[in-house]
Amino acid sequence: MNKGVVSVATRIEVTKQLKQAYRVATRSEKSGILDHFCSSTGVSRVTARRYLTDPLLGVKNVTKIDRRRHRPTKYSAASKRVLVWLWRVMMYPCGKYMKPMLPEWISRLEAHGELREGEHEYSARVRDELLRMSAATIDRYLREHRNALELKGISATRSGALLRTSITIRKAGDEAEHEPGFMECDTVAHCGPTLKGEFARTLTATCVETGWTHLEVLRNNARVHMLAALDRVEAALPFGIAGLDCDNGSEFINDKVVEWAGERKIFFTRSRPYKKNDQAVVESKNNHIVRKYGFYYRYDTTDEREVLAKLWQVVTLKMNFFTPTRKPIGWVSDGQGRRLRVYDKPKTPYQRVLESGVLSRVQERALRAQYMKLNPVELTRDIVRYQGMLITKAKWKTEVLTAEVEDAKKNRRKRQTGGVKLRTA
Repeated sequence: MNKGVVSVATRIEVTKQLKQAYRVATRSEKSGILDHFCSSTGVSRVTARRYLTDPLLGVKNVTKIDRRRHRPTKYSAASKRVLVWLWRVMMYPCGKYMKPMLPEWISRLEAHGELREGEHEYSARVRDELLRMSAATIDRYLREHRNALELKGISATRSGALLRTSITIRKAGDEAEHEPGFMECDTVAHCGPTLKGEFARTLTATCVETGWTHLEVLRNNARVHMLAALDRVEAALPFGIAGLDCDNGSEFINDKVVEWAGERKIFFTRSRPYKKNDQAVVESKNNHIVRKYGFYYRYDTTDEREVLAKLWQVVTLKMNFFTPTRKPIGWVSDGQGRRLRVYDKPKTPYQRVLESGVLSRVQERALRAQYMKLNPVELTRDIVRYQGMLITKAKWKTEVLTAEVEDAKKNRRKRQTGGVKLRTA
């Protein structure tokens, strides 16, 4: 409650006293009644007018009311249902990211025949309502449909100390070049509940300037697989690699990878140990791309790696061409002197690459042609299909391993306590 605003019960009592007088008053008298209501309760004139004109407030035995329940809805039920469908095919973005991308998605889906007027409740009116919805309204309508399930993974980073002291450290807050090509790289282990044995890893490479992300599957952290993956990343990017920033893992900090970067005149840096903010861009991609789309299961067979590679091909297209990101552009201070981060407007990595001006005309035409061929709903269908294949192949195996790991922990605790059950507070 804001400072100076009285309780709801007090507002109801004031409403009972002034409601009848407000109803029969002239325009000038209503203004005075509103002034009295605002000074007595501390609410705004808009809220005061709503209290005094609501047909239920002031009635006997009514002491509390949810005003939103009795206010007419601004958008139709059809537009809400289409909004939920769009949210699902866009893979569950929040309102701040969904709002700026709705015009682009709707036009692309209409071009590919996924949204047709007269089918599945879609119409010109629904389209207009969707485009007028604010980010807060989108979040409110989607609140009941959200189901966030978060799990924890296992870190598989092993420090490579041999060359670490000879590689430049890049800290959080250090300025990167304001052009595409400076890449942050990291690996994510698909090990399930245990690090024992061989399991697949995903190499995540993200451009700091544009947010363009590329994912590659590694059989393990051996140098031959890492070098092959870096070659594929270099060939797949629409721009050249100018810099490579990695963590302190031995899969990156070794002579072969340093030699690979040196041959291409790529500026090579590393983050500080245990300082994830030094690689904030790629760490965020590990969370809301790799873990969100690839889950926490264990992938250790050739079939699973092949399906995972196909999944990443589709996911990177969706993320780079149809998923907006925001970049911090400065700081401001609020009325209390607290520093607040300022972000730019959400844009897709595709839009940021085109705006950067680093592409030649041939490269730009090729990128635009690739974009025009993509159907975002078809990409979502492919993602769901590959995810289903991964779940079929790896879910049961991962659950069995999880049970075995939990049993091993219980047995280890029993041996440590001599079989005596400890009482917990």
